[in-house]
Amino acid sequence: MTELQRSLFELQDLKYRDFQSKLLPKTEKEKIIGVRTPILRKFAKEFAQTKEAQNFLQELPYQYYEENNLHLMLVTQICDYKKCLKEVTQFLPYIDNWATCDLPLPKCFEKHKAELIVEVKNWIASNDTYTIRYGIGVLLRLYLDEDFKDEYPKLVSAVISDEYYVNMMIAWYFATALAKQWEAVIGYLKDRKLPEWVHRKTIQKAMESNRITEEQKAELRGLR
Repeated sequence: MTELQRSLFELQDLKYRDFQSKLLPKTEKEKIIGVRTPILRKFAKEFAQTKEAQNFLQELPYQYYEENNLHLMLVTQICDYKKCLKEVTQFLPYIDNWATCDLPLPKCFEKHKAELIVEVKNWIASNDTYTIRYGIGVLLRLYLDEDFKDEYPKLVSAVISDEYYVNMMIAWYFATALAKQWEAVIGYLKDRKLPEWVHRKTIQKAMESNRITEEQKAELRGLR
């Protein structure tokens, strides 16, 4: 066991590990230490100031779920866009669960959307489940407001996958897009351009949203 792993086990919460294990059915329970996210995030901020942090980023692959999360938490603190992007791209193939994939994005991404979109398109075109999910997640978080373009939902709708975690992210994207860009995306449901499961899940998620008006929800009910 490494010194870092010992430090993480000192933060272990066994009840939380059991809870987290149920949310990550594809991750072996033995690979989950059980460190609560706020505690791990605090640890990441402190660890980032050490000499060991840079070495840790080069030690892929890792043994534990928390080590993967720690890696991405460290990367998101990198302010230099090119360096940060390089680290994210290098790490994406190692992501093996939705929770790691959905961690907060690097803040520097927000200031480089014009360059980043090229990378996003490459990620979505990948054959890797979590690389695709990450790419769609970036579109959801950064490109549904003033940077929105009609080509983006088209890009997402073109993804055809049998992977649950890809299809769930597609549904999440369109449900969020309905709340922010209703007129631009409602046609995807009216014309049934999405796979049936994704279509139904999108409506379900949208119906649960407080950002969707009652009038819009009534229209969505008729599209089930």
